[in-house]
Formats: sequence, C-alpha cells, structure tokens
Amino acid sequence: MNYSRHEAKDYAREHMQGIWAAALNPFNADLTLNETGLRSNIRHWIDDLDIQGLFIAGKQGEFFSMSLEERKRNFEIAVDECGGKAGTIMSVSDQNFNTVLELAKHAENCGADYVVVHAPVLSFVQDKGEVLYQYYKALCDQLNIGIAMWSHPDSGYLMQPEECARIAELPNIVAIKYSVPREMYVRLSHMVGDKIQVSTASEDEWLDNIEELDWKLYLCSSPPYQLQTRNDRRMHDYTQLAFQGKFAEARKLRDSLNPVREAIARSRPADKPQAFGKYWQELLGQVGGPVRHPMLNLTETEKATIREAFEGCGLKL
Repeated sequence: MNYSRHEAKDYAREHMQGIWAAALNPFNADLTLNETGLRSNIRHWIDDLDIQGLFIAGKQGEFFSMSLEERKRNFEIAVDECGGKAGTIMSVSDQNFNTVLELAKHAENCGADYVVVHAPVLSFVQDKGEVLYQYYKALCDQLNIGIAMWSHPDSGYLMQPEECARIAELPNIVAIKYSVPREMYVRLSHMVGDKIQVSTASEDEWLDNIEELDWKLYLCSSPPYQLQTRNDRRMHDYTQLAFQGKFAEARKLRDSLNPVREAIARSRPADKPQAFGKYWQELLGQVGGPVRHPMLNLTETEKATIREAFEGCGLKL
C-alpha cells in the first residue's frame, strides 16, 4: 500500500477519481476462471478505454459463486495487470465477518488500493445505526487499507445518510458506493463534504452529479466498457468535458449515446444481467463466456435479439 491508515482519506481524494468500472469475470466452458481472458479485458479497459480504476470480484463478477481462493486469485490478477496504471478496489463483501477480514488483508498484502464492503444482511434488527457503525469500526480497527461502504437494496434495507456520515468519520473510510434514490445520495454528499467520495452506479446520472454535486468519481458498473470501444470513447470524452466545466458540450455528447443505452435496455433479459453483459462484451471483441449457478445463461433466441440490437446501436467498432 502507498499510504497509512490515517493517510487513507487524503490519498483517496487525490487518486480515486474518474471512471471506475465493475469487472465481469470471464469463465471458461468448464466454468473455471478464464485468467487469460480477464487479463486481456483489463488491458483493453486500461489501454484502449482509459478507465481509471477497476472494481474487482463484485456482484457483476459473480463473487457469490466463487471460492475464497478464486476471489484472492482474482485480486492478484487485477493488481498485476493494472500495474499501477489504474486503481483497484476489491470487493471483500461477505456475510461472515472473518471472511471479509481475511479477504481484506489479502487485498492489503497483494497491493490493492482499496476494498469495498457491502452492508451486511441484518436479520430482525430494527435500529441498524449502531450495528452498522460498530461493524465498519471493527474493520477499520483491524485494517490499514482504505475502505468504501456499499449500500444497496440487496441487504434488505438502505443505510441512511446520517448513518453513513457517522461511519465516514472513521479514519480509513474513503468512499461509498451508494445505490439509493438520488435524494439520499444528494443529502449525504452535502453532509460529508470532501471527507469521502460519494458515488452511485447509475451512468444516466453521472453527468448531472458532476455538474450539480461536483462529483469526481464514478464507482462503478459495467457501462464504461459496454458503451465504449477503442474507436468510440464517448463516455470518457463527455466526462472530461464535464470536468472542464463544458457542460453543454458534455450533455450533447452524452445524449448521443442514447441509441446504445436503448439497445441495451431493449435487449437485456430481466433475469440474466451477467449473461447479457458477457455476451455484449463478446460482440465488442472482449472476452465473455458462460455464467455460473445460480445465474442463467442466454438462449440462442435471446442472443439473436441482442445481436440485432447491438448491430443497430451506432457504436463504432
């Protein structure tokens, strides 16, 4: 690591910026991790698309279907392939606290930049604030690496802005991936100021959040490598225009991607998000492959529908 626990906030403010993408994990036909394919995708994302950081072994990456050793190996490959050219944030989320801690220490030891920890499922707990504070505090007390919170409806509840703001005071809490209604993340942004980076995964709202909330970080989902190609980097370009304060130009460029967004929304089966993402990657020339249980693979009919939508979306290959 390039910082101490008490330097984590300052380090993240300086280095955790720009577009960060959540990596899908390519699997081979026998469902083993396709390490060569993952390395190829990472190189494309960094070298061709100029993505600034990667979110590794998250829900997009099917971490829930992976063994502990596979998740650790996933971290190692990403750190090695990024090679300091892009940041890494490792999802160490798990319902078992000791597993979270073991994965986070491995992330520290293998050279990751940050970890992200999903809010735990809290069965039967009505007043969650103190439970959540003590959960993240226990992690902060035992780790040096910068930690991002992650609140999403998958936990069965949403962390409230006041709860997040209290946790943000802990020394090595550096960010939050806040998958909540806009009113909630706007309120948190105003509450925490520049203590931590606040972000959400919605690409549709990214430009508005740069302009209205002065956000510097997109953390993170798959659009950075699904909406772009080596010869068509409109998400990157509208982001840079927005960072320069050229919002009218940025909005025009962002809106030009609407046919791509519509093609994705129109052709993506509601019950097969990862399978869709991997097949769309293959159409873009990236490495995809099958998904593991409990996720479902695409049918040939669904693939034909996606191909048709892809071919008419206007992305320059």
